[in-house]
Amino acid sequence: MLKKKVLAIFVITSFLASFIIPSASAETAFQPEKFPYSEMQIQVMPEFDYPENWPKDTPSLLIGQYGTFTNKSGQDFDGEIEIEVPANENGFQAYLVAEFPEDNKPEVQRPFNVDKDKGVITWKPSKPIKKDESYRFVVEYYTSTVEVKDNRSFTFEYSNPTEIGTFDVIFYAPMEAKDIVLEPKAPNNSKSEYGEELFYYQYKDVKVGESYKYSFSYQKDGFKSTLDAINEKQPPNDENHETVNGTATDQITGNSGGSGGSGSDRPIIGIGGAVVIGIAIIIAGVFVYLGLKGKSQSVSTTSSSKAAKNQPKRQQVKKESKSISVDDKKDLRKKLLTGKIDQETYDEEMKKLI
Repeated sequence: MLKKKVLAIFVITSFLASFIIPSASAETAFQPEKFPYSEMQIQVMPEFDYPENWPKDTPSLLIGQYGTFTNKSGQDFDGEIEIEVPANENGFQAYLVAEFPEDNKPEVQRPFNVDKDKGVITWKPSKPIKKDESYRFVVEYYTSTVEVKDNRSFTFEYSNPTEIGTFDVIFYAPMEAKDIVLEPKAPNNSKSEYGEELFYYQYKDVKVGESYKYSFSYQKDGFKSTLDAINEKQPPNDENHETVNGTATDQITGNSGGSGGSGSDRPIIGIGGAVVIGIAIIIAGVFVYLGLKGKSQSVSTTSSSKAAKNQPKRQQVKKESKSISVDDKKDLRKKLLTGKIDQETYDEEMKKLI
């Protein structure tokens, strides 16, 4: 009799386990359609900067995806996030994955893996994403898909796996580029006093599976990056900008009160961001929101992976203190120029290097 009872319990337990185990597994599976984006911004930056050991005479293409999604799966999520990337494109290098666990705090890098077979990059958040909770992240990568013939050209395509409330695509033309052609034609564009052009698109209420494809071509001599060109035109003041009269925004717009032209007391995307984007933000009011988002997230560009304190590569060459200082200053300058950190953060970090 006892054996029959034990057998019955075993059968019942096994039966229940067949339901429980798949359910637990489902909790950790990332289903994009259950994590809709409130915001997604993609920055497309040809020849903006080059990663270490990049082939000579080969233009780089830096792509940054900055997203905010909400967990609508109906339960807490404790699995890996999965984002599609062109892992099999020429020269693909994933350089940065980071999250923003706290508002108004810097990003925190996360370990990640690239699956070339599936064409995805995956990482696990530092803590479970609660039901109906938002999660902010950045993914950045390089490719060498810019073709060099009579001109330089590339295509960029994005197909969204989930709904997006506000979707923005920004193209940064390389410094000193000319004969720029972008299709479809951007509804908004402008040029900074340094000659760098910015093109941007904005879409609302994007449905699942909608695709966006752009072709970009331009003429350019040499392979100097935009960052190097801007640094040569306006090298950073390592002494906390004490010798600069007013902000970079003031210098570009002619303002003396420090306003970024947005009605606020601080430049929209940070002082250095105004150098790169110039008067684009001031002219195009629709992009005020983008600037505010860029500043609030304090998103770093690819070089932040070099400057982060927990980056092993940086620690391995710590003994080269002089060159490291130069590199770190350049990294900070890049963040400032792209509006990923504001002036206050830049000054605080620069003090640590001086």
